[in-house]
Amino acid sequence: MSSIVTKFSDLDLTKTYSYSDYLLWQFSERVELIKGFILKMSPSPSSNHQSVSYNLIGCFYENFKKKPCRVFEAPFDVKLPIKSAKKDTTVVQPDLCVICEESKINENCCVGVPDLMVEIISPKNRKHDVQTKFNLYLEAGVQEYWLVDPENRTILIYTLNNSEYIGSKPFMEGEKIKSSIFPDLDVDVDDVFYRVK
Repeated sequence: MSSIVTKFSDLDLTKTYSYSDYLLWQFSERVELIKGFILKMSPSPSSNHQSVSYNLIGCFYENFKKKPCRVFEAPFDVKLPIKSAKKDTTVVQPDLCVICEESKINENCCVGVPDLMVEIISPKNRKHDVQTKFNLYLEAGVQEYWLVDPENRTILIYTLNNSEYIGSKPFMEGEKIKSSIFPDLDVDVDDVFYRVK
């Protein structure tokens, strides 16, 4: 039986863990479990990251407020079913996610695959979002994955098609994004990067 862990330094980073272990961690650092392995997240997002997140929440709220889908923002746990890993060993905290099946949502997390996941890239997590999460979300079957890059002021959208992601062109300021899986979701790129320096 696992016990409560109050210091990140008490964890063995060479060991694999499960969601049950994860629930016993009571330290301040934010972490994700990637196929059982711990990934320490950035301690605090930048003001640009937070502005983009806030702006996207506003755009998503207007679209989804009268629909059965729900929008969640980090920190919110998502337990992803990954075929190449043991059960309950992948827990991520996307910057935003949209979940349309109420049965996937419990008091603590989403159990299953959200319909849409958004990651806002920061210089420290670029490789994680562009490679690691891209591959995880593809394997889990996330229908649409948005990569938002405040530094370059672009948004890439990956849509699942026959077990492969089809990438969009980079959307830039002055353009409008149209979701493939949510036909009513139109987002002005200018709105996403509003007040971002």
